[in-house]
Amino acid sequence: MNKIILISLSIIFTCNSIFGQTNEEKYAKDVQSIDAIINAYYDVVSGSSSDPWEFERDKFIHSETAVITRLNENGKAESHTLEAEYIPIGLSPKEDFYEKELKRIVNKYGNIAQVWSAFEIRTDPNTESNIRGLNSIQLHYENGRWFIDSWTCEMETEKSSVVTEFMKNR
Repeated sequence: MNKIILISLSIIFTCNSIFGQTNEEKYAKDVQSIDAIINAYYDVVSGSSSDPWEFERDKFIHSETAVITRLNENGKAESHTLEAEYIPIGLSPKEDFYEKELKRIVNKYGNIAQVWSAFEIRTDPNTESNIRGLNSIQLHYENGRWFIDSWTCEMETEKSSVVTEFMKNR
């Protein structure tokens, strides 16, 4: 079943590339600056249940070897590839989901950058939420554009006040 989903996604990406604009043309603005790529990062995961998934755009802003890591409430890390991220998403019906960025701190040196980004998860874009997390996003600049190489997420829980602590700093 997972192979069928991955093959279907590959066919969609291929057809879009052959018959439409190239990804470079469609998403060039998303990768021209750190702010643009982080905004795109949140934009691709956010939307109403009637909005289509933006797998193609999401894949474009990430490097080919991007790694996603999530820490559970006990601090245990689970990592996987971007393609593995798409499998459960593609198998589930889409629901209203909005990740709203609360605060961002960027550290850039040469062609690498580290972005700390606090967010909250909403089911309505205009309603605040108490479901919050912190992303650590690593990027590099190459061939005139930015790529997301990896990101690590920790959700705020009773055991971890990571967002509250982050919001107090700087």
